[in-house]
Amino acid sequence: MGTRTDAALSLVALAVFVAFAALVDASISPLFLAVGGLGAILFELVASREYDLVRRHWERRDVQAASLAAAIGLAAVGARVAPAPVLSLCCGAVATYLVFLGLVRVGAVPPPRTWW
Repeated sequence: MGTRTDAALSLVALAVFVAFAALVDASISPLFLAVGGLGAILFELVASREYDLVRRHWERRDVQAASLAAAIGLAAVGARVAPAPVLSLCCGAVATYLVFLGLVRVGAVPPPRTWW
């Protein structure tokens, strides 16, 4: 497992969020996209403080499956309750995370395990 698995799961989650946004015809908010992206970056900063612990838990298949199920559930509930903000936040967070993975992969950003 590793960045390929992370990227694959993130792509699935992003596809789910985009599909729900299209299904309910939600208008995507640039502000909420940016806030979601900022949230993803802040999460990575915090998680990198305990990189080995976070990675050890994340590498478990049950944690990955539960996280993907939670993302699908969030998309479904968000599409029903507050589509524009919820789906925009989620799309912004996941898209930013995918960009982050790509930047780490090409060496433009150092891997999180080296940050602290």
